[in-house]
Amino acid sequence: MLGAGAASLRLRAHDMHAMPKMGGGSALCKHLVADQPNVPRLLDPSQLKPFVDALPLPPVLRSDGKPLRVDMHETEQRLHRDLPPTRVWTYGGCMPGPTIEAQSGKELRIDWRNALPSKHFLPIDHRIHGAEKDKPEVRAIVHVHGGCVPTASDGYPDDWYVPGQSRLHTYPNKQDAATLWYHDHAMGINRLNIYAGMFGNYILRDTHEHALNLPQGEQEIPLTLSDRLLTTDAQLYYPVSGNSEAPWVSEVFGNAMLVNGALLPYLDVQPRRYRFRVLNASNARFFNLKLRDGRPFLQIGSDQGLLAAPVTQHSVFIAPGERVDIVIDFASLAGQQIELINDALPIMQFRVASGRVRDSSVVPAVLRDVPRTPESAAMQQRMLTLDSYQDCVAEPMLMLLAGKRWHEPVTEKPVLGSTEIWNLINLTDDSHPIHLHLVRFQILDRRPFDAGEWMDAQTVRYTGLAQAPSVGEAGWKDVVQAWPGMITRIIVRFDGYPGRYAWHCHLLEHEANEMMRPFEVMPA
Repeated sequence: MLGAGAASLRLRAHDMHAMPKMGGGSALCKHLVADQPNVPRLLDPSQLKPFVDALPLPPVLRSDGKPLRVDMHETEQRLHRDLPPTRVWTYGGCMPGPTIEAQSGKELRIDWRNALPSKHFLPIDHRIHGAEKDKPEVRAIVHVHGGCVPTASDGYPDDWYVPGQSRLHTYPNKQDAATLWYHDHAMGINRLNIYAGMFGNYILRDTHEHALNLPQGEQEIPLTLSDRLLTTDAQLYYPVSGNSEAPWVSEVFGNAMLVNGALLPYLDVQPRRYRFRVLNASNARFFNLKLRDGRPFLQIGSDQGLLAAPVTQHSVFIAPGERVDIVIDFASLAGQQIELINDALPIMQFRVASGRVRDSSVVPAVLRDVPRTPESAAMQQRMLTLDSYQDCVAEPMLMLLAGKRWHEPVTEKPVLGSTEIWNLINLTDDSHPIHLHLVRFQILDRRPFDAGEWMDAQTVRYTGLAQAPSVGEAGWKDVVQAWPGMITRIIVRFDGYPGRYAWHCHLLEHEANEMMRPFEVMPA
């Protein structure tokens, strides 16, 4: 586990110079060899006129029994009426990519074709594992996040391919209806590929959900959130460190908040219920979403589909990779306008038409059965640390899971069909959204602990009471927010398929360097 030689055992981070050698690479004191980064003039989105562009709705792809074809290629997209087009990398020619709709229990095949340029337009850090100078600059592999998929089609980070090649993936869809999403997962550069625009929604439907008569059709709308930094000529800017040899930075936050690839859009709605499938596709930003006047709305789902019952919320706090499914009733707002905001900052505007309309949709008091998995079902408990290593001036230089790098031998080998409890021991100052491929899970609790005592002797001493998950987290999940100073427990049944998969932090800069580990599901 963690080396006991950290400079200060009470710090929730580790001295890079004190860490044991774990597979190559020396500590780099980047600030002692720093260059002056050439930062272009950046756009101030607050100077743009808000709510002048209609919310874009990505095209919808459905299979007719034949494989779908989705091309990855570079294009230009206007993010705001008053800006020139922005160069982006896309699936299917738009950012977000097409919304792919599938039916539970019906297999879907997709031919993902890499037609990207051969040179990247964002800064690659060749010191990051998987992005070395001997690797092609442009590589891609698609992961359907939240999908229970055989390993050959899951988008394993090392299974990348280059421009001019394609990959046919098979999605069995043997799971409940849910808002899934797809994005690039190429080792070492997926943080750049996603920032460039390579993500989209994958909506899985089933007969049970359809029978509930929730808002549907024109009243069911994806809201895909992402943040970006833009230059004054509206081009993507990805920030770098002060070291040209190691440009990686630990987090990337933008001041341009995009919804479905548009900056400060509006949506015309009728005075009735609408269902919004909200996805946080940002590299690192958490969103705290609410309506400007503080009025409540209903949350009906999370990552892996419907909750057991609707929950009245005044805000939802959503980490990168997470999804929330909400219903807003605009019936009392006829003829008015209302903003969706992130804390106090506007994200988009709803323009409610005048008059009255007939609304036959409902939000039932019971949505589906979500039985809680008892702790007694677990065959094994794992203690897994979330680690941050620092350089000589206390800047993060490396992020690890269980103190190990990606390429070290696999240590988590659950048996197919077994249930385990994973204790995520956060030794860092960050909240980490932890995602497991293949499976869904439930959050048991979060509990404060003495991090220094763990680093001294790998002993858990709790310092407070366990905190149950919030009502909005009480359904099936595939991302969990592991909070600093806490041990977060999840209970996981490893259903699906045998083979090798990944688990990682969904802060993409952390994942790249290198807060991602393989796990292997062993045959029963």
